[in-house]
Amino acid sequence: MSQDSAARGPRIGLFVTCLVDLFRPSVGFAAVQLLEDAGCRVEVPRAQTCCGQPAYNSGDRRDAAAIARQTIAAFEGFDNVVAPSGSCAAMIKEHYPALLQDDPDWHGRAESLSARTHELVSFLTDVLKVDAVAASYPARATYHDSCSGLRELKVRAQPRLLLASVEGLELAELPEGEACCGFGGTFCVKYPEISNEMVSTKADCIESTGAELLLAGDLGCLLNMAGKLKRRGSKVRARHVAEVLAGDSTTPAIGEGQEG
Repeated sequence: MSQDSAARGPRIGLFVTCLVDLFRPSVGFAAVQLLEDAGCRVEVPRAQTCCGQPAYNSGDRRDAAAIARQTIAAFEGFDNVVAPSGSCAAMIKEHYPALLQDDPDWHGRAESLSARTHELVSFLTDVLKVDAVAASYPARATYHDSCSGLRELKVRAQPRLLLASVEGLELAELPEGEACCGFGGTFCVKYPEISNEMVSTKADCIESTGAELLLAGDLGCLLNMAGKLKRRGSKVRARHVAEVLAGDSTTPAIGEGQEG
């Protein structure tokens, strides 16, 4: 990076994710705000699509590899690639190099993208060394650690560090916090009965904290848990952690105003 480029901050390619694009664009806008507040230059490549994880998890390596190549090409040239999702970031960072290891034309490019890819909150704290945000959100909250972010990317302390700086926010730790919510991408479609039991247990744990707000870093988990909480008549609202860190208190909570 040139001196001039460094002075203007890193050039970030935002991997928006399918779920954010289709169901919760406010998460993408919050991510842009947080990155720009930290001094980054943010761009959203139009050529991006899915990260390929649904195909990969279903055993369709051929389509997953084709999607990986498209993603790699779309994000070349950026200093870093950031996703407001531990699941999608882990797919790019942890699985693309192995997926393309036998392709001499793409394996090195996959490794390069892997090295430059980060989950949003961990990028803010671990790379940019942000330790506080200028946000206010008076509420008692609890935080769900998504499986991919926690296990594959070691994201746990990072969101709690930044949430501790949010004015008025009280964080209550979630019992059985490391347990899966039952979403698991295609898992909830293949094994709906098991998934329902898992999210029911998770909802019990959430409500036991007395929290009025549920936070997480993956929208798939949040949609799953918010849906269960709504169907059982719970008053707990769900938001992506980026929205709270960006001070977004005007966007309706996940699932509000929707039927089902």
